Amino acid sequence: MKSLAKKVQRFLVSEDGPTAVEYAVMLALIVIVCLTAIGTIGTNANTTFTNVASKLGGGTP
Repeated sequence: MKSLAKKVQRFLVSEDGPTAVEYAVMLALIVIVCLTAIGTIGTNANTTFTNVASKLGGGTP
């Protein structure tokens, strides 16, 4: 158990710890932006398909 505690302590003291946190925050922000973009594209596509279907006379029953 002491070995694990020493490894954790070295990780927190070293410069890799803050870098890992920065990368994690950056990754989280990228994921949020991607999910928002996918949601917006999906909404726009749904609106487009609904407009085309209504103009062709095949609206939802």
